[in-house]
Amino acid sequence: MTSITLDALETRAPEERERDLLARLPGLVARAQQVPGWARILDGVDPHTITSRAALAQLPVTRKSDLKALQEATPPFGGLTATPTSELAHVFMSPGPIFDPEGRSADWWRFARPMYAAGVRRGGLLQNCFSYHFTPAAFMVESGAARIGCGVIPAGTGQTEMQVQAMAALRPSTYVGTPSFLRIIIEKAREMGADIGSVQHALVGAEALPESLRGWFRDNGVPHVFQTYASADIGSIAYETATDGVLDPGMVLDEEVLLEIVRPGSGEPVAPGDIGEVVVTLFNRDYPLIRFATGDLSALLLDAAPNLRTNSRIKGWMGRADQTTKVRAMFVHASQVQNIVRRHPEVVKARLVVSGQMANDVMTLHCEVAGTPDAQLAGAIAASIRDVTKLRGEVAFVAPGTLPDDGKSIEDARDYS
Repeated sequence: MTSITLDALETRAPEERERDLLARLPGLVARAQQVPGWARILDGVDPHTITSRAALAQLPVTRKSDLKALQEATPPFGGLTATPTSELAHVFMSPGPIFDPEGRSADWWRFARPMYAAGVRRGGLLQNCFSYHFTPAAFMVESGAARIGCGVIPAGTGQTEMQVQAMAALRPSTYVGTPSFLRIIIEKAREMGADIGSVQHALVGAEALPESLRGWFRDNGVPHVFQTYASADIGSIAYETATDGVLDPGMVLDEEVLLEIVRPGSGEPVAPGDIGEVVVTLFNRDYPLIRFATGDLSALLLDAAPNLRTNSRIKGWMGRADQTTKVRAMFVHASQVQNIVRRHPEVVKARLVVSGQMANDVMTLHCEVAGTPDAQLAGAIAASIRDVTKLRGEVAFVAPGTLPDDGKSIEDARDYS
């Protein structure tokens, strides 16, 4: 009989898991202090005293938004990696640019757990529709599949007709990628008259998954759709599970993650159940992360239903603690908006508005300009948007004084219902 969980770690008593994580904290801090970036951040910290959550909460928070500056000061990883670059398996580059390492150990991103929970099994076949280009998501899937023993179709993104052809011919049981791209593939298959009914499971991430879209997938032949919450720095953080075919509440935490929910902009933990910023301490020998603030909002679930997996659960992704937002699986930062504005002196003020619905994001830069705007300026700004963010965006000129004076460069106006 196939096990419901990947291994016994997921079913440990919560007290045992907590003792294990806290017992490993001093060693993690000591190892981190051997590299220049963490030595500077943790200067004066005695690792032997970091044996409780209260002690951990006294350490500085390092923010994802700090990585660009840290990496520029100490290339390529800000002095935060404990393994030499020459000994890494891959080095990735996200817009910013921000560089992320991958070590050589098996399932380095710990992605087998969310994949197994979504129904991936030894001897199966999945279609990996995360990008293989510069970013690590596709490689997270590859490493998880290798641990489980599942075959992979390295499909990547785009080429929708070929995606449908591969599914129809090779009959994978699982799709892994963004939810918006899965919808596009299903709609293309219907247009082509192709049978992709073998795909009964999906593990989706990098975008929000509203319940309306999950229902759409169910109505269109993919009954088992699970979300995963991961990042290019941390790997797997939390993921959805099911019991007897019924989706469990929230997302269960990864076994190598010690998670805090803190007041946004501070390192102060909030009361259990309150919404705050996700801060992760990660037990990774190559890339130890200590109180790493993701910029994402979530909350601990206090009344999660009993489940075979005993780890704590969070409510899932609940928005951003800063102005950073995700468009078509790519982060867009306020600094990028300012970079675009600096390229065009005619622009006096700008605000990037992301609108539309899931799978149909629309990114529009609303601009107040000096003088009379024209099509040539709109085209030049649109080209800058694509160059800086690597995404297509529209341009809308508005009257001077129209944009709110609230300090925001990015507004997420999407409909998540």
